Amino acid sequence: KKIKALIKLNKKKTQSDAPVYDPNKKPIYDYKDISKFLPHKHPFLLVDKVIEKTPTQILAVKNVTGDQYFFNGHFPGDPIFPGVLQLEAMAQAGGVLILSEVENPENYTTLFMKIDNAKFKDKVVPGDSLVMKLELLEPIRRGICLMKGRCYVGEKLVSEAEMMAQIIKIK
Repeated sequence: KKIKALIKLNKKKTQSDAPVYDPNKKPIYDYKDISKFLPHKHPFLLVDKVIEKTPTQILAVKNVTGDQYFFNGHFPGDPIFPGVLQLEAMAQAGGVLILSEVENPENYTTLFMKIDNAKFKDKVVPGDSLVMKLELLEPIRRGICLMKGRCYVGEKLVSEAEMMAQIIKIK
């Protein structure tokens, strides 16, 4: 009985942390702006817009549509947005956070170094708006950044992970 009460309390805490997303509000960065920060292009650019940003935190959105290429095989008749692509979407949102703070961001990229504590709590399906919240866990040192990422659909936490990336000059 105590375990059920703790699980229920934990779910309430998790849900209360969900960011508020107003789809009518003009984004800080749209799809075109984001492609200036990231080298990713269609069909692998997994961030549609940025709705909030500070120097240490970002809220971004990926609208999941049924016509995306991977749904043909994941899974036919029961399409699910792959967890590994949720991680990639979080990493891309984190890349926008980091690169939007540097001068001449087109000269830099971010590369994964490590993923820890990845958890997938519920499935994401076509029609969902995946809201990603990324926050720096420590100040950036020597081009290394450590972030905590969470993905939400509505008030429900669907995935989370800690990610380490390196900022690399490409030009």
